[in-house]
Amino acid sequence: MQNNVLILDFGSQYTQLIARRVRELNIFCEIKPFNALPEDLSSYKAVILSGSPFSVRAEEAPHPDLSNIRGHVPILAICYGAQYIAHFSGGNVAPSNTREYGRAKLETIASDPFFEGVSDHSQVWMSHSDTIEALPEHAELLASTQDVVNAAFKIEEENIYGIQFHPEVYHTKEGKRILENFLVRISGLEQTWTPDAFVETTVEELRRKIGDDKVILGLSGGVDSTVAAVLLHQAIGKHLHCIFVNNGLLRKNEFQEVLDQYEHMGLNVKGVDASDLFLNALRGEADPEKKRKIIGKVFIDVFDDEAHKIEDARWLAQGTIYPDVIESVSATGGPSATIKSHHNVGGLPDFMKLSVVEPLKMLFKDEVRRVGATLEIPDERLGRHPFPGPGLAIRILGDITPEKVEILQEVDHVFIKGLVDWGLYDQIWQAGAILLPVQSVGVMGDERTYEKCVALRAVESTDGMTADWVHLPYEFMQKISNDIINKVPGVNRVVYDISSKPPATIEWE
Repeated sequence: MQNNVLILDFGSQYTQLIARRVRELNIFCEIKPFNALPEDLSSYKAVILSGSPFSVRAEEAPHPDLSNIRGHVPILAICYGAQYIAHFSGGNVAPSNTREYGRAKLETIASDPFFEGVSDHSQVWMSHSDTIEALPEHAELLASTQDVVNAAFKIEEENIYGIQFHPEVYHTKEGKRILENFLVRISGLEQTWTPDAFVETTVEELRRKIGDDKVILGLSGGVDSTVAAVLLHQAIGKHLHCIFVNNGLLRKNEFQEVLDQYEHMGLNVKGVDASDLFLNALRGEADPEKKRKIIGKVFIDVFDDEAHKIEDARWLAQGTIYPDVIESVSATGGPSATIKSHHNVGGLPDFMKLSVVEPLKMLFKDEVRRVGATLEIPDERLGRHPFPGPGLAIRILGDITPEKVEILQEVDHVFIKGLVDWGLYDQIWQAGAILLPVQSVGVMGDERTYEKCVALRAVESTDGMTADWVHLPYEFMQKISNDIINKVPGVNRVVYDISSKPPATIEWE
């Protein structure tokens, strides 16, 4: 059905945020690189052009072929997109003489459905170094700010709207209303994209696609793989075979606890304890990327052995979500360029000869949780903090030993249990402990100690792309620090990480 939105990505750091805002309006959208337009555009009822770190005047600027879009469907051009439309429609774009970054007020707003219900002097967010000095001859000015004359315009004959501010960011106070005006009132899109609708259509598609074939899914205990498993279970029932591998780097007691929870959910899950294989393979290795690769290889070997025990399996299911898909086809390699290997273990070999099914590949993390709630997955599963695929291996800085793993498991257990007991766990996106490769002098009783230091980390976020450290209560921090030092042999110092992402990452390795 033609009820979708196409977002063309020119490399803006805000492109995913545009998609999230559209989805919040219960409208389905997809992000595609500007240079990889779908051949069939019939399913799209509107197109949004994103911003970009480039200038339209630069030789290397993104230059899409919009011939099959302009005049065929409504277009909302944001920042670079607006400048692109203006520049290649007879207008003039030039370097700005004034700083056009940060908050601004829409000083004049024309009467138009695009600004219906938007307040006078509404606050918007600017972020550009170029500006539209002159509009195309056939364009109509819709709004200005004190410093930006051509803040918004439209080309009525082609149903194009251009804005030099960002409606998708929080600082544009009525950005959601502006997006809704464009998508619903101007483009005629229906607000039907809901978790219930997703479950219904996805289960139907999975049944049609898979039929009576067997499917193998590697469960991690996390939200994504759990929701994927329950979706598949609803679609194909006993034909789904789940494998949960213990790599010896999970949280304390997690292997058995997760297996017990899955059993109560009615899933067909086999637990495989391969702790010794992983820890032996990691012995002596301190490099973070090499640790990841070792864990990935051993996982593939173990998973492959188990998969071969399931006769006539034809499909491999994965809990891939939309940010993973987007980053793998980044338009410019700019904002989403790889910082390190992805935490989730993936990349199963071709020799397994299984077709891949990814039921969540069009969902953001918060949407996955909403779908999980629709599927009536228990809150303790849906509310579980993200946990990296390599597990505690990337929270132990330096080489891995069973003794270090045991220490960190105990520290992590005290920290996470404390967050739960104090009613703080659900207010946090992700939390954990890091074992540092340093020792410090301490005093316990009448004796001096020379033992390990651990760092605690707790962040708040929506999707993990950006994150702020959480201001935990001092009383809580005091209690947790005392409990760790008193209860975990080998640790005599606790510190708290107050770095945000960016510039830091959530994990330390």
